[in-house]
Amino acid sequence: MPPRPLTLAILVALPNESLRMLAASAYGPFVIEPFDDRAGALARLARPGCDALLIAAAPDGAGHGVNLADVAAFAALTATLIVGHEPDAAVVLGWLQCGAQDVLAPEDLHAPTLALRVRAAIERKRLEREARTAYATDLDTGLPHQQQLIEHMSHLLALREREPAPMALLALRIEGLATTEARLGRKAANVLRRRVAVRLRAGVRASDVVAALGDDSFAVLLGALLSADDAARVGAKLVAALMKPFTVAGSEVTVAAALGIGQYPQDGTQPDALLRRAVGLAAAAQAQGRAGFANFVEAGGAAASAANDD
Repeated sequence: MPPRPLTLAILVALPNESLRMLAASAYGPFVIEPFDDRAGALARLARPGCDALLIAAAPDGAGHGVNLADVAAFAALTATLIVGHEPDAAVVLGWLQCGAQDVLAPEDLHAPTLALRVRAAIERKRLEREARTAYATDLDTGLPHQQQLIEHMSHLLALREREPAPMALLALRIEGLATTEARLGRKAANVLRRRVAVRLRAGVRASDVVAALGDDSFAVLLGALLSADDAARVGAKLVAALMKPFTVAGSEVTVAAALGIGQYPQDGTQPDALLRRAVGLAAAAQAQGRAGFANFVEAGGAAASAANDD
């Protein structure tokens, strides 16, 4: 079976001999997609199927209006190689620290090793993603951990530069897990965490991302909203869903949830800023649901019928 063609987006003028070499190379072959500006390249990278980006940089470290933030956005989405006109070491290190996979000299565009350099960058990016995936999943719930969440957010924020729209990150702090562990054991508490995760996933769209932030915290990334008010509505719906009792180890237990919301763009335009905002608000908020008890029966009342979260 012939190798799958690799897609190389370019924001640089490649000589004809380089284009022919890439199209026929055993390290590819490569399908070339040229772009005239960063906005077009960002829009392409936000869609699946782009394996690498080759971009030219001016002597001052900028190219086609690209700055370090742009390099970080590009590198979060695909293997990124920068062609620099003898920039100083500080500029090159800045590119690499923002995630660029390789830095080429202009003469490298004519070299027979160009296809190898591009393929090596693609493979390094693939290994990086695999390593993150291997260590970025919560084993109890199967949800992505914080690093994967930030990667999803980086992708969406890059797209929002091209297609502005409200988006939001919800953080939910859960109370009752420790009490369940004390009463019913660690396995029961893990089951409860899984069922909280199932209920959160059931309450949002397939395109939204639910992540585990720790033993008692979760996050929900709402990637596209019609209005900023929708984030509060979805958050209230999720809190209400979590207030219904769970059946764990033959007992009906309940949890309480505190909600925090980070809104794009008013609360921040970077993943870390939105995450800090949402988690900080959730930490300060009053939890709703169980009034300090592990279940309604402890509070002196009768619990409602537990939902089926199996």
